[in-house]
Amino acid sequence: MNRIDRLVATVLLLQSRRLIRAQDIADHFGISIRTVYRDLLALQEAGVPLAAEAGEGYSLVDGYHLPPVMFTQEEASALFVGGEFVQHLTDASLKKNVESALLKIRAVLPEEKQEYLERLQQVTAVLSHPSCFEDGFRDDVLTMVQEAVVRRRVLKMEYSANSDGAITNRSVEPLALLYYSDHWHLIAYCRLRQDYRDFRTDRIKSILPTEENFPPREGFSIKQYLQDANKIENPQEVRVKFKPAVARRVRSRYFFGVAEEAAADGGVIITFVVPAPDVLVNWLFSFGTEVEILHPPELRHLLLEYAQRIVAYYGPVASDKSEWQEARYNFSVTLEPQSESK
Repeated sequence: MNRIDRLVATVLLLQSRRLIRAQDIADHFGISIRTVYRDLLALQEAGVPLAAEAGEGYSLVDGYHLPPVMFTQEEASALFVGGEFVQHLTDASLKKNVESALLKIRAVLPEEKQEYLERLQQVTAVLSHPSCFEDGFRDDVLTMVQEAVVRRRVLKMEYSANSDGAITNRSVEPLALLYYSDHWHLIAYCRLRQDYRDFRTDRIKSILPTEENFPPREGFSIKQYLQDANKIENPQEVRVKFKPAVARRVRSRYFFGVAEEAAADGGVIITFVVPAPDVLVNWLFSFGTEVEILHPPELRHLLLEYAQRIVAYYGPVASDKSEWQEARYNFSVTLEPQSESK
């Protein structure tokens, strides 16, 4: 407990008793008598009226009262909803703390507001896809990382950066925490790579804070880092026409750069800026025949090749090969090059 928290807690402790001895305060906080005297002097200097009775103890002057924190119904509801998001979108290290905090909030609410929150809890749900942690990987790193970022303390960790599961030992200078693409990310300067790196927390196998503090990196800006990270070298344009049934899903789920959107007969035409057309193949394939590739022509052939690989994979086990052949033919027709007028 830091000193400010202890001073506030001391006032609440004095407020809860008529008299209390310095030794009792020391025992309560696990501090020395000398520290208690320093705390009481600090409170007096801050304007808290204290009375002392020789041989008896200390008390607050009659009439002085530190009012308890009280939340409006709207504030309590907002904190509850925020707590639900924390429960679902963070790790174990923060979940236990938010549970404790929400219990304290409920404890100070009047009975009618507690009942309101109970009903709110019954009709509120946050549906999310929790991070899939591999065997042995940590699910309790966020609190440690937060403290390291704030205190500028070097972290040592074992990290899996590649899909092959290879583990590397890293010493990093933590600079920021971000949440995107369903994962928490630590932005840090990696001493192994001698550069800034983006570490997904679900890939951290082990992590420990050190006693080493690092100086501020004057040239680092999280805003500039994100801008640089999202730059595309040799950008290429892709134009795709989506039917109305999937247009809304495209806007809400798309992760690539959208350069332009224009209404068209029977749908919407979206222009994407990507490093290469093939990065869109898997995503566009998920829309089936609800999409039409306008440009570039090679993207149509990439989709056709992808479809053919799927047909080849499942074809041998199909009970009726003619169905697969017909589906393959129909998909080929859909992907035939369109005229320039489109």
